[in-house]
Amino acid sequence: MLEALFRRVEDKRDDVVALTQDLIRIPTINPPGEAYTPCAELIGNRLARRGFQVRYIRAEDTPGDSARYPRTNVVARIEGRRPGPCVHFNSHIDVVEAGHGWTFDPFGGEVKDGKVYGRGACDMKGGLAASIIAVEALLEAMPDFPGAIEISGTVDEESGGFGGVAYLARLGMFSKPRVDHVIIPEPLNKDRICLGHRGVWWAEIETKGSIAHGSMPFLGDCAVRHMGAVLDRFETELFPKLAAKHTDMPVVPEGARSSTLNINSVHGGQPEGFDGLPSPCVPDSCRMVIDRRYLIEESLDEVKDEVMSILDDLTRTRQNFDYRIRDLMEVIPTMTDRDAPVVRAVADGIREVLAKSPDYVISPGSYDQKHIARIGHLHDCIAYGPGILDLAHRPDEFVGIDDMVDSAKVMAQATMALLGMAR
Repeated sequence: MLEALFRRVEDKRDDVVALTQDLIRIPTINPPGEAYTPCAELIGNRLARRGFQVRYIRAEDTPGDSARYPRTNVVARIEGRRPGPCVHFNSHIDVVEAGHGWTFDPFGGEVKDGKVYGRGACDMKGGLAASIIAVEALLEAMPDFPGAIEISGTVDEESGGFGGVAYLARLGMFSKPRVDHVIIPEPLNKDRICLGHRGVWWAEIETKGSIAHGSMPFLGDCAVRHMGAVLDRFETELFPKLAAKHTDMPVVPEGARSSTLNINSVHGGQPEGFDGLPSPCVPDSCRMVIDRRYLIEESLDEVKDEVMSILDDLTRTRQNFDYRIRDLMEVIPTMTDRDAPVVRAVADGIREVLAKSPDYVISPGSYDQKHIARIGHLHDCIAYGPGILDLAHRPDEFVGIDDMVDSAKVMAQATMALLGMAR
């Protein structure tokens, strides 16, 4: 049965390439959230022809949703001939902007030297295509399968997933008894199983001042200078402290095994986007967005206290220092147990297809597993898919055709095992 299944996947090599190209050629750029509906319909129409029941679910009133940019998700389900568990493949359909530096058309889906090029090829339309091919091959080889299989194409993962997996999870679509096992085909390399990710705290810090004429700054209070004091304390105290922390989580790359803090942006003075000459004013506000990635050994309260203690100390020790802080996003660290059924099933597939033992890793950044665990309370979930993580969001992004075929074989075998089908 397994040999027949793998032959079916191999026979679909051209199909996985063509599907990846079709997906890439729909520029689902986020922000603002372009072409979500036609991409969802491409997936839904294909799966409907193969017997899936298809639903299109718009995440109304979520960030970015509008009549012009509807947050359209697609969820397709096919029931087996007898009861059993449900295996769900979830992929995000949104991609980041193309940016500069491409030598290929970023939305052309060009094939060269065994690779498909384009924005989203790696992250993660190649993985989406591979999961669809894996399931189609399984349905053809074993039409009397038990249980159920679901495939979803969801939106906004690149901006937090709130209009995608988070919204669907609140509807109960990533919870038992509807779903038992979830595989997210993110590009973590075909011989790796990603068990989860580090935690995230995004926050906006605003320092306050007093406006005055720029020729007489002594009559005002410069909010940018106050923010400079914050940055100085981060440099001298917080960054060394974070670098000294290390985790037992198998995070890749090695540098992400420490706690990290990135300054995402700093804005002070005149509003951004002003095209003329600025007026001579002392800025009375300065805003900074921080991106703190933390380890499973740390608590969110501890993470926040490290920043708050610096800000509160500056309030006491720096003349006229005043600040406001606003939480933007909180994500707890997630790590699925290596003995979980979905991990064992994919690991067996990797051993069978690639003739090697898998590497178990943790992603340095978060992905939609966070919502499945936090909102859906479903923990039999991993990321596994083709593609090289380092290529994501870069010019000349690509996915290897052999990698998609191999990953599709692994996913097909894992699905067969999770549904309780004999080899």
